Amino acid sequence: MKIAYWIATGLLSALMLFSASMYFFNHEEIVKTFTSFNYPSYVIYPLAILKLLGITVILLNKWKLLKEWAYAGFFFNFVMAFFAHQQAGDGEWGGALVALVLLLASYFLGKKVRP
Repeated sequence: MKIAYWIATGLLSALMLFSASMYFFNHEEIVKTFTSFNYPSYVIYPLAILKLLGITVILLNKWKLLKEWAYAGFFFNFVMAFFAHQQAGDGEWGGALVALVLLLASYFLGKKVRP
């Protein structure tokens, strides 16, 4: 179970690092995507920073309450991303679904293997 936890958490971390880097380095494309969802573009940079902070908190495993908030924040982000892509009909909802599965695996396996 420990190996499965680290695989899920590692893949989730890589996915969030990739996502945050896209928000910083491919900003114009992300603005177009957010605009197509009718989301404000000013949330892109704060969301990228929060993704980096969330992964940091989860990997460090020092602050239990903050870790729960990080998982909750990711959960809502992935669910909203899934439905935004579904409503837009762009067919890009698969990434959000994969992220949600990795998040749930990391969370529930982490409850068993990490104190």
